[in-house]
Amino acid sequence: MPAESEARGFPAGLGMSNICLETLAIVRLSCYDRHRNPFKRSKIIPKDERYMPYRRTMFVIGGGGREHALVWHLAHAYPDVSVYCAPGNAGIASLATCLPVSQHDLPGLADAAISIGADLTVVGPEAPLVAGVVDAFAARGLAVFGPTAAAARLEGSKMFAKDLMRRYGIPTADHRVFDDAGAAAVYARGLEVGAVVKADGLTAGKGVIVCDDADQTVRAVQTVMVDRVFGEAGRRAIIEERLEGPEVSVFALVDGEATCLLPPAQDHKRISDGDRGANTGGMGAVAPYPLPAALLDRVRREIIEPIAHAMCAEGAPYRGVLFAGLMLTRDGPRVLEFNCRFGDPEAQVLLPLLPAGLPDLFDGVRPGRTASWDQTAAVGGTAGVVLASRGYPEKPETGFEIHGLGTVAALVFHSGTTIRDNRIVTAGGRVLTVVGQGSDAAAARSAAYDAAAHITFEGMHYRRDIGGRAPYAAVGGV
Repeated sequence: MPAESEARGFPAGLGMSNICLETLAIVRLSCYDRHRNPFKRSKIIPKDERYMPYRRTMFVIGGGGREHALVWHLAHAYPDVSVYCAPGNAGIASLATCLPVSQHDLPGLADAAISIGADLTVVGPEAPLVAGVVDAFAARGLAVFGPTAAAARLEGSKMFAKDLMRRYGIPTADHRVFDDAGAAAVYARGLEVGAVVKADGLTAGKGVIVCDDADQTVRAVQTVMVDRVFGEAGRRAIIEERLEGPEVSVFALVDGEATCLLPPAQDHKRISDGDRGANTGGMGAVAPYPLPAALLDRVRREIIEPIAHAMCAEGAPYRGVLFAGLMLTRDGPRVLEFNCRFGDPEAQVLLPLLPAGLPDLFDGVRPGRTASWDQTAAVGGTAGVVLASRGYPEKPETGFEIHGLGTVAALVFHSGTTIRDNRIVTAGGRVLTVVGQGSDAAAARSAAYDAAAHITFEGMHYRRDIGGRAPYAAVGGV
C-alpha cells in the first residue's frame, strides 16, 4: 500500500525526513517585553554565520507574484537550498518544484510538507493564514512562518481590526459597522460628504469602494451587501470616513511585542492612470517610499508597536510579517487596514531590496536567535509595473500566449500564468509584475517601463504612471 503522501501524488522517494527541532519554536513563541527588540543590530550577519544554510528544504505556499518573489529570494540567497511551492505558477516552476496542492487544502499542504521533508514553510497568501494553516502545521509538529488564525483576524475581519484599534487608541478613520443593508443605506443617505464602503471579510484586496457623495455610498452598500459582488465577505460592511493624503505600505517583522520595520513601499490600487477607475489588488508599486525618519518612527510608536501589544493583550500574539496600509493625513498617519502577510505587488519590489537572505529575517523572529537586520541597508530603488488582462478586475480574459519574456533584462514575477502546450499563457487578471531596479526611483521606473515594452499578450494593459506621484515631503508634513 503506498504511503499517504504518495497517494496524494507527491514525488516518491523524497522521504519523511525529520523536521529540524530548533525551527519548531517558530510556532510557539512567547511575548517579549515590548522594550526588548532582538532585531536591533548594527550589521548583517555574514553568510557563513547564518543559520539557514543548515536547512535543506524550503516550502512556499501560494501561486501568485508575491510567492514568485519569495521563491526567487530564497533561491537567490541560498542556491543550495531545495525550494518547493504549492501550487506555484509558470514562473515559479523555473526556480522551484511545484506541487499540485491547492492553497486552501490545509491537510494536503501539511502532507506535502512532510513528504518533501520541509525544514520551514513560508505562507504567502492571506486566505490559508486566516483559515488556520499555521495552526494545522503546528498541530503536526511542522515548522511554519506566519500568524495563527487568531492573529490573522487582523486581516480576516475588518470589524475585528477596527474594534481593536478603537479600544487600544490606534489612529484610524471613524467608522460604523452594519450587518443590515437597509440600515446601512439609511446611514449612507444622511452623509454630507464622501465615504468609503468596505466588505468585512477577505476580498483579495478588492473589497473597498471609495465614494464621492451620499448617492455613491448608497450604491456601494447595494453592491457590497445586497448584490454580494464580494461574496460572503459582504455579509457585513463598514462605512468609514474618507481620509485624504498619500497612501503608504509599511511592513514589519513581529514577534509578540518585538517589532522590526522593513523599508516602506507605495502601492497603486486604481486600475487607470491618475488613480482613476476601479480598485484592484494593485497595479504597481515602488520601494523604498521616501518617508522622513521622524514620521517612520511615529508609525512605529503609534501603530506597529501598539497593535503588537494589543494582540498579545488579547491572547493572540502576532508572529510573522505585518502589513499596515496607511494614509498619511495632515493630522498624522492613520490605519486604512492591516494585512497578515507581504503585499502583492509590494513584495515584488521590496524583496529585491533586502540585502540579507529572507530566511535570516525569519530566524530573527525566534527566541534565542541573533539574526540581524540593518534597517538602513536598502540601496537604490525598485519599481514594479503590473501587466493585466483585458477585463480586469471584473471579468479578465485569459488563455493568451505571452511573448517577449526571454527578451527582458528586468525581473519578471508571474502572478496569473500557466503552461499550456509548452507555451506560457495568461491565467488570471494580474498576469506579470515587471520590476526595474536602479540607483534611484527614476532609474528604477525607467528600467521597469523599458522592460514592459518588450512583453506582449492579447488584451494586455498597464498603468503608465507607476512611481510618478509627488514625494511625501511635497504633499504634507510629519
